[in-house]
Amino acid sequence: MRAAQNSAIALAALALLGSPAMAQWRNMPSEGIPKNAAGKPDLTAPAPRTADKHPDFSGMWEQDNTKYVRDIASDLKAGDVPFLPAAKAIYDARIDGSHEKEDPDANCLPQGVPKIEAAPAPWRVVQTPGRIVFLYEAFNLWRQVFLDGRELVADPNPTWMGYSTGKWDGDTLVVETRGFNGKAWLDQLGKPSTDALHVTERYRRPDFGHITKQITIDDPKAYSRPWTVTQGFHLVPGGELLEFICNENNVDVPHLPGSASK
Repeated sequence: MRAAQNSAIALAALALLGSPAMAQWRNMPSEGIPKNAAGKPDLTAPAPRTADKHPDFSGMWEQDNTKYVRDIASDLKAGDVPFLPAAKAIYDARIDGSHEKEDPDANCLPQGVPKIEAAPAPWRVVQTPGRIVFLYEAFNLWRQVFLDGRELVADPNPTWMGYSTGKWDGDTLVVETRGFNGKAWLDQLGKPSTDALHVTERYRRPDFGHITKQITIDDPKAYSRPWTVTQGFHLVPGGELLEFICNENNVDVPHLPGSASK
């Protein structure tokens, strides 16, 4: 478990590198951020909307609490994660940190969905009417959420980040992601996923500076029923993403417990 905590601390330290990003630029526009009476960003102002009246999620965001990258189910009660026996055995073997070297993150492989947004590194949303693009500082990854009505084929090429489609439910953006390769861990404690994973994310922007996201994990090869968690995120006014090349001078793996990732 200590190894998992150390990895979280390392990621947090990398995320702190994002704070001087503004020093790389001059004459930065304000991006239309509302100000309060003191001249500071008013993060409680009403959420912006697009020309088609939907909430506009554009901006740079980071998680409210790093506990979810370590344990996605940290707000749930014991037993609320409905492991199937084989998945529980995998999780029990990983939870003490003795298999940390096998964590894809430690080997600079993608963190997967939804774990990547719980990581300390920030992410940016670029919203258009037909698609929403998520740009992740962590490992410089990205994903597209298609809003144009397309449907995923029955047997897609398996991927780390999956294939995402979205639709609007009132002011809530509902994102469905499938087509995973089953190699990603849901958190640093090692909750497993399989190629049957289906992630549903429900994004809401209640005001200018905050996003709440309800996440439902549905993986019938690992869990006996779908289960749901909620995470919060806040705007990073004026922030910009930095280059994050994980494989450059990655010296962590030889010092982590466990065998090398296959």
